[in-house]
Amino acid sequence: MTTRTVTVTRRFNVTPEQLFDAFLDPAIAGRFMFATPTGEMVRVDIEAKVGGAYTFVDRRDGEDIEHVGQILELDRPHRLTFQFAVPKYDPTNTTVRLDITADGIGSVLTLTHEGVDDAYLEQTGKGWAMILENAVQVVG
Repeated sequence: MTTRTVTVTRRFNVTPEQLFDAFLDPAIAGRFMFATPTGEMVRVDIEAKVGGAYTFVDRRDGEDIEHVGQILELDRPHRLTFQFAVPKYDPTNTTVRLDITADGIGSVLTLTHEGVDDAYLEQTGKGWAMILENAVQVVG
């Protein structure tokens, strides 16, 4: 299996602290993380500490899709790193890193997803781009 890295960058009109915190707040993150236009977010659990687990369950056409992992690094407001898997499609844990930098009165977030199987490369890039665009709409 060949793996690659996907990188997506977006600018936000909120401070790095506000942006960082949005990814760890279940009420906010559940509105953009792994949410799909036709799905319904039915469960969001985030244990916001290093070693803490998270679960997002999006119901799509009556089927529950779990996105799960463990938080590996918390360096507020600069970096959040977590393991990531969608067991229904692939049990492999990959690593996602969010790097946040100040940009004037806003922030720039660079998402780096390492270990993506070639078969999921294009879909993963499009998925993260959609998630970050949704985050811009929700967070600012």
